[in-house]
Amino acid sequence: MILELVGLPFSQVAGLLDTLRTRDLTVATAESLTAGLVAAALTDVPGASDVVRGGLVVYATDLKAELAGVDRDLLAERGAVHPRVAEMLAEGARTQCRADWGIGLTGVAGPDPQDGVAPGTVHLGFAGPGGAAVRTVRLPGDRHGVRAAAVRVALEHFADLLR
Repeated sequence: MILELVGLPFSQVAGLLDTLRTRDLTVATAESLTAGLVAAALTDVPGASDVVRGGLVVYATDLKAELAGVDRDLLAERGAVHPRVAEMLAEGARTQCRADWGIGLTGVAGPDPQDGVAPGTVHLGFAGPGGAAVRTVRLPGDRHGVRAAAVRVALEHFADLLR
């Protein structure tokens, strides 16, 4: 199970999905750093298809623009690891998958910096009916640890936004 790999309790993700279901809301993801792990964690719970519309894995920079609609000029000027990129990924997921909410993640898992950004830097974007929000976190650990923590933090913050 993906939930075990990333260290998320089943009940926590099931509760998040129940909140979406109760409010008749849907969610989609656009993931770079986590390459689909957030969508996989959400769909680890039976019945997730009621509220999870889908996800985009946009690991390559050009796909961030082509599939998720991230501004090409932003990518050229700031690189793929930037708070506005996370926000645009969330908006792209929401739009492309026709969901009420979009979650976008970009960051550097390491071991090396990317575009001058240190490993462990993660930008989380959330786009919903009331607008968009971005959260930047610095996560410790090796590549696997950073990616797993990014999934946990993204879903925890999303649950907070829904409260």
